[in-house]
Amino acid sequence: MVERRRSRLALGVQQRLLEHFVAGTPARVAAELVGIHRDSAILFHRELREIIFARTREAQPFAGEVEVDE
Repeated sequence: MVERRRSRLALGVQQRLLEHFVAGTPARVAAELVGIHRDSAILFHRELREIIFARTREAQPFAGEVEVDE
């Protein structure tokens, strides 16, 4: 599992970046809107994608028998 390391970004900034991530805003645009350096936003978005990828691999949503209707 991917562990999120401790961030130097304030919790409010992290929340706003997360909102922009969910909305599909590119990291560079989100950085400008939030008022942080673009590299920080790019790293934050990358770590979110890694966490999502690791968690979805662990979940195995289609384990067992799957039935598909018409």
